Amino acid sequence: MTPTPRRLTQRDIARMTGVSQATVSLVLNGRSDGDVRIAPETRERVLQAIRDSGYVADPIARRLAARDNRIIGVFTYEPVFPAGNSDFYHPFLIGIEERAEALGSDLLLLTSAPVVDGRRRIFHEGNRLRLADGCILLGRSLDREELARLVADGFPFVSVGRRADAGGPVPYVGADYAGATAALVARASALGHTRMAYLGQGEGPESHADRRAGFDRGVAAAGAAGIHLPSGDLDAVLATGATVVFAEEHSEGVALATELASTPPGGKTSLSIVTLGQPTRHVTDPTGTDFTGFAMPRREMGAQALEVLTALIDGTETQRQRLLPCDLITGTTLKENP
Repeated sequence: MTPTPRRLTQRDIARMTGVSQATVSLVLNGRSDGDVRIAPETRERVLQAIRDSGYVADPIARRLAARDNRIIGVFTYEPVFPAGNSDFYHPFLIGIEERAEALGSDLLLLTSAPVVDGRRRIFHEGNRLRLADGCILLGRSLDREELARLVADGFPFVSVGRRADAGGPVPYVGADYAGATAALVARASALGHTRMAYLGQGEGPESHADRRAGFDRGVAAAGAAGIHLPSGDLDAVLATGATVVFAEEHSEGVALATELASTPPGGKTSLSIVTLGQPTRHVTDPTGTDFTGFAMPRREMGAQALEVLTALIDGTETQRQRLLPCDLITGTTLKENP
């Protein structure tokens, strides 16, 4: 049986003409690369070799190189890619998928990155980031060095969630945690609460810092007393004299509500609880409490992240940093202060 002829590659043309593969690529695409100038005789030698050999460029490879193949990368810093309907990240992915379908784009889930210290890393040997035209990043906190490298490289990307500058402005679509938290503080003030506690770190990830900033802003506007507790149980909160506590993490609000429910009848307290967002992991609430708080527009954040990324890829004007309003949830845990 006659063997199937091997397809000629750019490397073959480079070997035939004594130039680099990069030079062959530049000639094929009819362009130069920055300060690299190709002598007319070199360009003609490459073109003649292409004509003589019958070389045909791989159309898929050319589309990949040109970044116009409408493939969008999605990368999460979480160790396991979120897919379950109850997962915190699932609505983001639904929004991304719906908008990708509407725009005629395909999604590439970048799941091959190694996990280091419990978190994935974008940049590693053999990473496939540039198979995509651009990338959407998901995760509570993103690696600052990797963000800085993405900004410096000029590779199109958008973060889901507000991010501080990393050697330059970071494109993002986030939730207005500060505005939502300040609005909830105003509600508490209107119900007669004058001493309020913030339970959580209030620093580190931008999402935590924004919640704390909104709490401080709301307390100042209300003329109330604000107390910060990085951590603590029901006794620690009550010891501050606060009549309402704003729990940075939903799980902390559940823990407080559970303790309140188990308090003996004679020792009941009227502590109000506000949770600042949905649970980021599954938490069993034995009390079935309907918490006062806010809901992030996760689905819309995912959809608009893809809108921004598409504009960056196409080089069209767009608002590169967006904060979307959160929906306030009335619930039953913010009560009038007696």
